[in-house]
Amino acid sequence: MRRLMRQLLAGPYIVWIIGFILLPVAVILYYAFTSDTGGFTLENIAAIADPVHVKSIVLSLKLGFSCTLVCLLLAYPLAMILSSFKFRHQSFVVFLFILPMWMNFMLRILSWRLLLSNNGLINTFLERAGIGHVKMLNTPASVVFGMVYDFLPFMILPIYNSMARIKDDIIEAAKDLGASHLTILVKIIVPLTLSGIISGIIMVFVPTLTSFVISDLLGGGKVLLIGNVIEQEFMQGTNWNLGSGLSVVLMIFVIASMALMNIFDKDGGAAVW
Repeated sequence: MRRLMRQLLAGPYIVWIIGFILLPVAVILYYAFTSDTGGFTLENIAAIADPVHVKSIVLSLKLGFSCTLVCLLLAYPLAMILSSFKFRHQSFVVFLFILPMWMNFMLRILSWRLLLSNNGLINTFLERAGIGHVKMLNTPASVVFGMVYDFLPFMILPIYNSMARIKDDIIEAAKDLGASHLTILVKIIVPLTLSGIISGIIMVFVPTLTSFVISDLLGGGKVLLIGNVIEQEFMQGTNWNLGSGLSVVLMIFVIASMALMNIFDKDGGAAVW
């Protein structure tokens, strides 16, 4: 009877997985491998070799790597600082970092669009400071900036959680044995937080690779990512077959990157223990 109750409780999750994950993927796969007439074809998959598509996916990978690297460089020392604080309301400080995520995504990006514009607050301040006008909007740098702003909490949280689990006794023992701060960081903290680093990389790289809204708003249509190409095929060109084919290729990139990260995570765990 208890086993039956557990199975019944799992029913809504199974319905959710089938209705919102498996069926949409099945529809995408159907359109990806069929033509307008309904016949089987590989042209939609092979379309990724088109120079325009190659350029967009290379740019997506480049900006995705850049955003992930910047997020990692910002999040790791910040997580170390947060985990070193010894006070009762430590979780409240972490809450402050994720608080902007509670705001509407479009409003946050549109606000940065105004700030980075030619007549925005940042350029006004730079001109008054004597630095001069700087073109920031509608550039790859502005897109990376928007991605970092939006996805940075996804890098901070897993790294902070992994650091919070490190016991102070381990660090104190290393200091008693004469280990320097650099040795403690490289030999103890980084290996023990490797799982958090891998999780953060995946949680940041995957959405940046598939993003198209940020590049639309902050790139002004001049920064064409693979996500923008797919969105245009579905919404503007109404070519669902080509859009689905490019989506399948993008899914392969995402799955490959996640599998690669999992391999590094397993190796890291073996090295630590």
